[in-house]
Amino acid sequence: MSMPNVPRGTRLAHIGIAVRLLDEILPFYRDILDLPEVPLDDADGARIAGLSAGEPLVELLEAQMPDSPIALFVAKRGPGIHHLCFEVDDLDATLERCRAAGIRLIDETPRIGAEKKRIAFLHPSSTGGVLVELSEY
Repeated sequence: MSMPNVPRGTRLAHIGIAVRLLDEILPFYRDILDLPEVPLDDADGARIAGLSAGEPLVELLEAQMPDSPIALFVAKRGPGIHHLCFEVDDLDATLERCRAAGIRLIDETPRIGAEKKRIAFLHPSSTGGVLVELSEY
C-alpha cells in the first residue's frame, strides 16, 4: 500500500561547496571527517562528489569547463560555500510565492538538476547575499 503524499515542509537538502580540485579536498571530508560518499551525477558543468552529513548532503563542486558557474565563482571568489539548497514540497508554488514577494529568480521555471530533481535558483541579491537553490522532494 502506498503512502499518501504528505507534505514534509522545507528542509536543508545540501550545501554546495566550490572547490579547485576534488582530488585534493575530498580526502578531508571523506577520510578525516569520515563522511560517507553518496553517488551523484555531475551537473551544470561541474564534477560533483556527494557526502552524507546526516540528512543534508555536502556537495563538493569542481568545474569541468572554464566558463561554468563553478569555474567563474572560484576565479572571482576562490573556493568556498557556493550555495544552500532547500527541498520544498511544491516547487512551483514556492516559486510563485517568490515572484509575488519580488524575489529575483535565476530560473524562471524549474529545470532538472543533479539527482534528476526539479530545481530552481534564486538570485543572491534577493536572499541576503546567499545563492539559494530550491529543489522538489
